[in-house]
Amino acid sequence: MENEPKNNVEALLDHAGDYLDTRLDLVKLQVIQKTSDIVSSLASRLVMMVLIVIVVMILNIGIALVLGDWLGKNYYGFFALAGFYFIVGLIFYANKSKWVKEPVANSIIRKAFK
Repeated sequence: MENEPKNNVEALLDHAGDYLDTRLDLVKLQVIQKTSDIVSSLASRLVMMVLIVIVVMILNIGIALVLGDWLGKNYYGFFALAGFYFIVGLIFYANKSKWVKEPVANSIIRKAFK
């Protein structure tokens, strides 16, 4: 009779250990799922951004050549476009936190708590 309570406590401790192992595995799987969701989302956005950059670069070369034709020399068009993008870059740099950091951070947080 004395062994029955001891066996019950041991069985309870074994079940508690199994429960904790199962909970730990569940948390690991949830973290892996969230991480893979975030990484795959970022990867697809990166691919789209690369494609957009390629299109914009080719478009910019065309615009620079047209501007250069209008201004008399081809390199004038490239200088004009470079000056335009320098100004755009300064504006972007002044607002980088509001335009890039916050939206990216919010997107990652939304994905993590989805």
